Amino acid sequence: MSVRTQTELSNERCDGCPPSLSPLRQSVAKGKTYRVRKHNFTHVPVVDLSGVPLMLTSGKRARKLIESHQATPFWSKGVFCIRLNREPSARSYQPVAVGVDPGSKREGISVVSKTSDILNLQLHARTGVKKKIENRRIMRRGRRYRNTPCRQPRWNRTSLKKDRIVPSTKARWGWKLRIIRSLAKVIPISYIVVEDIQAVTKEGQRKWNKSFSPLEVGKTWFYSKLEEIAPVSLKEGWETKELRDQYGLKKTSKKLAETFEAHCVDSWALAADRLDLDRQPMSKTLLCLAPLDFRRRSLHLQTPSKGNKRRRHGGTRTEGIRKGALVKSEKHGKCYLGGASQNRVSLHSLETGKRLTKSAKLGEENKVLGYNSIRFWKVNPE
Repeated sequence: MSVRTQTELSNERCDGCPPSLSPLRQSVAKGKTYRVRKHNFTHVPVVDLSGVPLMLTSGKRARKLIESHQATPFWSKGVFCIRLNREPSARSYQPVAVGVDPGSKREGISVVSKTSDILNLQLHARTGVKKKIENRRIMRRGRRYRNTPCRQPRWNRTSLKKDRIVPSTKARWGWKLRIIRSLAKVIPISYIVVEDIQAVTKEGQRKWNKSFSPLEVGKTWFYSKLEEIAPVSLKEGWETKELRDQYGLKKTSKKLAETFEAHCVDSWALAADRLDLDRQPMSKTLLCLAPLDFRRRSLHLQTPSKGNKRRRHGGTRTEGIRKGALVKSEKHGKCYLGGASQNRVSLHSLETGKRLTKSAKLGEENKVLGYNSIRFWKVNPE
């Protein structure tokens, strides 16, 4: 894995780019304002017949291509895309940068090009894995103490690996990696910039250092996987703050707020600096993503009911369709598929995750649009 330093990045830029802050960016830092779009993202990702990503097109042109049957619409991680049914007229590309701002509860990812802001994603960090692992250990120990035939316990070979990443940490980094990989399938990504998280160790504090070691191992694994997508460069926290000040942007202290200034302000600044942009954000619309929590192997309730019987609970399929599938309902709009009972299915809200109905029937009134494993909703700036 090769991570670019600040000196190498400055040498990679075009000959016409100044080494220091340009006059236009200086004017931005002094408070010059730009018009910000308050509507949805204006560009639609496009892929060809073989799935190779092309440059994005406008929403108006995408609608005309769909109406003329020259393109087929589909969804990818909450992003509306089109697939061309013919050979594209051109294959010219512009540089596209992705900025990543990791966090403990919320995270920001921005996809920026020279002429537009393609996406601003605010992710809900993957949590709850540690509790599931503990619960699995308790249930497994309970089975071993029963008077039933079972195999002899083997050594826990995963703990002997030197570069082992604990499940909770790997789930956090893997969640971000899946999102960026899905974006790379529909958007031609040229660069990736990540704010590097520093885990400080303390001499003589074994417990403290042990709790921080998975973070360091996890981020190294994350960077190595990102290198397979596009060249990766790292920025420290104080460098991100300087970039934010140069662009005249302010960050809010409310980390859980669904606003551009919470996390995407940092990810946008990282991507904009990589492209050496001399403008402020053109769109502050957020697309919030939260992972759906499936009970993949919990086929029954853990607590038996009367008669020492366990009611079926869990699984990943409903009426032959994978749970979480995106459904377009005439009554509830876009929602996702939940469980089933007596040939009826439940539909849940994409924004809150709450159940809307448990007596829906798949068909003309509730059409399945495709497989989905996340909740997503749009947040427009005030």
